[in-house]
Formats: sequence, C-alpha cells, structure tokens
Amino acid sequence: MKKVVLAYSGGLDTSCIVRWLAERGYEVICFVADLGQGLGKGEDLEAIKERAIAAGATKVYIKDLQDEFIEDFIIPSLKANAIYEGKYLLATALGRPLIAKHLVEIAHKEKAEAVAHGCTGKGNDQVRFEVTVGILDAKLQILAPVREWEFKSREEEIEYAQMYNIPIDVTKKKPYSIDRNIWGISIEAGVLENLEQEPPEDCYLITKSPTHQPTYPKYIEIYFEKGVPKKIDGKAYKLKALISHLNEIGGQFGVGRSDLVENRLVGIKSREIYEAPAGTILHLAHKELESLVLDRESAHFKELIALKYSELVYYGLWYSPLKDALDAFVNSTQKYVSGSIKMRLSKGSCVAVARKSSHSLYKKELSTYGKEDKFDQKLAEGFIRIWGMPYKK
Repeated sequence: MKKVVLAYSGGLDTSCIVRWLAERGYEVICFVADLGQGLGKGEDLEAIKERAIAAGATKVYIKDLQDEFIEDFIIPSLKANAIYEGKYLLATALGRPLIAKHLVEIAHKEKAEAVAHGCTGKGNDQVRFEVTVGILDAKLQILAPVREWEFKSREEEIEYAQMYNIPIDVTKKKPYSIDRNIWGISIEAGVLENLEQEPPEDCYLITKSPTHQPTYPKYIEIYFEKGVPKKIDGKAYKLKALISHLNEIGGQFGVGRSDLVENRLVGIKSREIYEAPAGTILHLAHKELESLVLDRESAHFKELIALKYSELVYYGLWYSPLKDALDAFVNSTQKYVSGSIKMRLSKGSCVAVARKSSHSLYKKELSTYGKEDKFDQKLAEGFIRIWGMPYKK
C-alpha cells in the first residue's frame, strides 16, 4: 500500500480527500500545520485530528509552526511592504511554502512516495504547494484529487461527507471556503461569487461591522526596531502575542476588511474577502515609519520591490533566487527603521496621526513656514533652472 502525506486543514475538501484516497488504496497520513487557526472564534486542533481519523487517516501529525511562520515568513513580508494588488496581505500565500516544507519533511520521515493537497485546479495554492515541493524534493509524487475527482460542486462534496459520516463545519446554506491563520483570513465561494451582492456579515469571523463598533476612536502607539514591531503603547510583546493583541483590537474597530476582485496566477479573476486587522495596522505603521527615515530614492525604489515581492509570494516562488536577492535589499533598508507610530482606529479605518524616530530625516527648521525657517529660498531659482534645463525648447 502506497503512503501519501496529505496537507490536511480539517475543511470540506481535505476531509473528503482522506476518504477518497483511502478508497483507492492509499495509506493516508495527515499533516495539520498550526499557523494560528485559533484566531478569533478559534479552532480545536484535536477535533480536526478526530475528523481526519474518522475520514480514514491512519496517522495525524500536528505541528505548531506559529513562531516559524511569524519570524521567517510574516516579518520578511512586512519589511518588504508586500501587499498583492494593494489589498491582499498574503496571509494564505505566506503559509503555503511553510506547510509544503514540513510536508516534505514528514514524507521523508514516513518514507512516503507521495504528498497530496486539497487545492483546486483553478486556484493559486496548487502552484504554491507543488512548486515548493518540487524545489525541495523533485522525486516526490504530488497528488491533487480535487483536479480529477468526480465532484462538480461543494454541494456534492457535502453530500459525500454526510454519506460517510465525516464531521464537517459547512452546510449548503453557508458553503464558504475559509483559510485562516494568525496573519489573516481568506474567504471565498457561496454567495460571494455574485459580484453584485455585498458580502453578508456572516462571512466575517473576527472583524465587527460598523453598526457594532465603538463610537469613540482608539489610539495605539507601535514601536519598531529595525523594521520589526516590538512594543504597543510602551509595553514589550513577543511577536505572536503582539499580532494576536492587534487582531483583537483591530477587529473591535472593524479594521482589516478587504473585498477584492483579484488576478489569480492561473489567469482568471476571483472575488476574495479578507480579514487582517493586525496585518493592516502593522503594514500602515511600518510604511509610515519608513517614510520618516528612508531617503527619497530608497523609498521610491522600495515601492517597486514591494510590488515584485508580493507577486513572488502570491505566485508560490518563496524559495526562489530572486526572492532571496530581494530579501537582501529589503533588510539593508531596515537599518534605521526604528521608532514609534501612533495610529487611530475608528469605524473600520486606520490612520497614522503621530510619528517619532531618532533616525528621522524630517527637519522642522527646513519645512516650517514660521519664524524658525532656515531654508534659503534664494537657492530655489538656480535649482529650478538646472532641473528644467533639459525640457526647454
């Protein structure tokens, strides 16, 4: 009997896959990566293990990868200001190469011939998993049941799971496909596929709607050291606790919701709903601090790097030479990204209202229009003549 290690989420697709592979003669070993699924409402990992066994798995690995996820994937992305198409903070995309890495390690340990995932043939995650596995061990066979099985809809999968008494958390009335970790939540399918319909409130898990938010604003001050968040309101936090705290605060004020029609890697457009309170707050604060301490040319060039970096993450090319090279550039820009940014949270918005850094390039005596002004305005005439010289006819 061939062994296969399945990246198991506990959701509808992967639960059906366990049974589907077992029916075809595979010994299925499930791997559950804990990337912070306890975000918001929480998720019982032991219940997921029991679900996998009920579906037919012979063994289940559960690994807490939250610290590795944050330090080796989230923080580099934050430093790079990587946001895909201006809205998606890449929570799911960042988790896939890490899951694939450990999937390969378990396959080696179990002497499995193959690994498997629950991604569809029209999604991005299939690329992220398979490209990463191919980079780390090209000899492993990769199975993608969703690309070849007989089910044509999530409704049919639900019926299949019910037929074999596989416990699942979705219904025909609420058939959302959800992926969640400590950095954010991705939500798709169901009524969300109708672009003319506003996302219903029941699709959101950790952010409050405007009608349930406090009427007063919330101010928080975030301190960074070399691009890494360290403190909130003067109190030091470990990264996991810091992100969790910001998720809770941001969620209370409805911060971090995105409704995006995005360009998938495979060439189609899809509607995705995202929730990322902590990610939204930290990205905005980090970028504001960079605007204070980076020189103009570095800041502008870094915008180009951020675009490419987000594409590499989205396209599943985390373990690529270009991504390594971009990391080297990004890290070189973070040397002076230390200081504090005060943010105001209110009714779904998050804006910076105050900034300070010992490395600030802002000089009040040069910017002011008051009596402290030390800028020699007479120099402007010569500057303009030289600057405009190439464009005069």
